[in-house]
Amino acid sequence: MEVLNLENLKYLFILALYVLAIIGPLLVAVAFLTYLERKVIALVQYRKGPNVVGFFGLLQPFADGVKLFSKETIIPASSSKLIFVLAPMISFSLSLIAWSVIPVSENLVLSNINVGILYLFAVSSLSIYGIIMAGWASNSKYAFLGALRSAAQMVSYEVSIGFVIVTVLLCVGSLNLSNIVLAQKGCWYVFPLFPMFVVFVISALAETNRAPFDLPEDESALVAGYFTEYSSMLFAMFFLGEYSAMILMSSLGTILFLGGWLPPFDNELFNVIPGFIWFFLKVGLLLFIFLWVRATLPRFRYDQLMRLGWKVFLPLSLLWVVLTATFLIFFDLLPNYES
Repeated sequence: MEVLNLENLKYLFILALYVLAIIGPLLVAVAFLTYLERKVIALVQYRKGPNVVGFFGLLQPFADGVKLFSKETIIPASSSKLIFVLAPMISFSLSLIAWSVIPVSENLVLSNINVGILYLFAVSSLSIYGIIMAGWASNSKYAFLGALRSAAQMVSYEVSIGFVIVTVLLCVGSLNLSNIVLAQKGCWYVFPLFPMFVVFVISALAETNRAPFDLPEDESALVAGYFTEYSSMLFAMFFLGEYSAMILMSSLGTILFLGGWLPPFDNELFNVIPGFIWFFLKVGLLLFIFLWVRATLPRFRYDQLMRLGWKVFLPLSLLWVVLTATFLIFFDLLPNYES
């Protein structure tokens, strides 16, 4: 019994190290993503961006963090206090636990489960609960209206993302994320499935409430949406959760369409570079698209947002699923399907 306990403790210790190895760099990446966003937008608008705090302004994210966490946490007197506090914690936690199945390289993944893609889809769907809870618990019509609009937006574009994922799964024959990457050794899916890649990127913008689909933060209509009543550390959790979700969706796009950790060409020159470096470079490319779009396009109206999701992306993605299945059956290219 004693040996069993020691083995359990050893396993838990190793697991804790793995979790810290994922969460630590992720939080640092989220902090510097805010810095990168401000720099990219500044370049587009011909400004300098953060350049005072630290060398080239590199310490600006930490200054912002200290400012947020040192402010007073204000909880409205008429709010449902427990749910009000739990909502940002749920949103932030869900954005972190999704990383347990992301394969950064062939041997660098916390849990290589066979249904990894379903796990990711389930976790991303649960994030809606944090938003609804925040809007309802605030006891404010503006926050509640922002929460409803945000939830409707996320549900609408999850349908399109679901069909995009189905298209990729038809080509792979497995729900395992590592298998999806390895299936792209000959050709990245961004080339044969390019329309679905475009749908995925645009839907990811809407799923993460990013411009030009940042309707929850439409200040002129909704007073900053579902987190109107939040401040200090609780607001920071929503803020960190949003940027973490951006990195997560970029990672998912890298796995589904850009070959994950695989190099662009299978030769000695490219194979020398470790797989996780290729993975992070591709994630960085997709994140740059997020930032570039925000600096370029104006905000959509809500009716335009919903029309695009239900009348354009849903029929297009459904049609592409049918075309992909027909092509694979006609040319006898269907893979051996696994669980």
